[in-house]
Amino acid sequence: MTTLLGRTVRVLLVVLTLVLAAPAVAGASPIEDYPHYQPQTKCSPKAKPGTVYLGHWLVRKYGGAFGGISRPCGSGGTSEHKEGRAFDWSLNAGNDHDRAVAKAFMERVRRTDSHGNTDAWARRMGIMYWIWSDHMYSAWDGYRAEPYLSSSCKTKTKCSKTLRHRNHLHISLTRKGGKGLTSWFAGRLDQG
Repeated sequence: MTTLLGRTVRVLLVVLTLVLAAPAVAGASPIEDYPHYQPQTKCSPKAKPGTVYLGHWLVRKYGGAFGGISRPCGSGGTSEHKEGRAFDWSLNAGNDHDRAVAKAFMERVRRTDSHGNTDAWARRMGIMYWIWSDHMYSAWDGYRAEPYLSSSCKTKTKCSKTLRHRNHLHISLTRKGGKGLTSWFAGRLDQG
């Protein structure tokens, strides 16, 4: 009996040692909390590395076109574009294919991961919010669709497709996301 108990304890110690020494499983790093709004506080329009990487990755993975990142400092209003951490992904809300692309993206970033983390990719990417086809999906509202109308529009009928985000999907990142310092970028973006 003592020998069986001794063997069992040794086997358990070996298994425990292997589990503790095993490399971390991809995506098992601590996940970011739902981000709060981080508005533009200075003008630094140079495109940030995380924003550039994410924009090109989206176009390669899903299609659409790279619609741009930076906006000039002299243009009106507050915008994460003026800090190089907002990306406009050219998609047409009036096109069945582009609507399917946007839907696939939104479903993917909102998916719960194998660790039970809701909206896992959106949080790991550092997405504060995105705006698409008259709706805003913000982290502080759990990325649920909320009606959106730009403050520059009096009504939807007197508003351009651009201001209604019907010819692009706008994505605003946190400062860490813009720099590529959130967990989704680990191993994707050269941090050197």
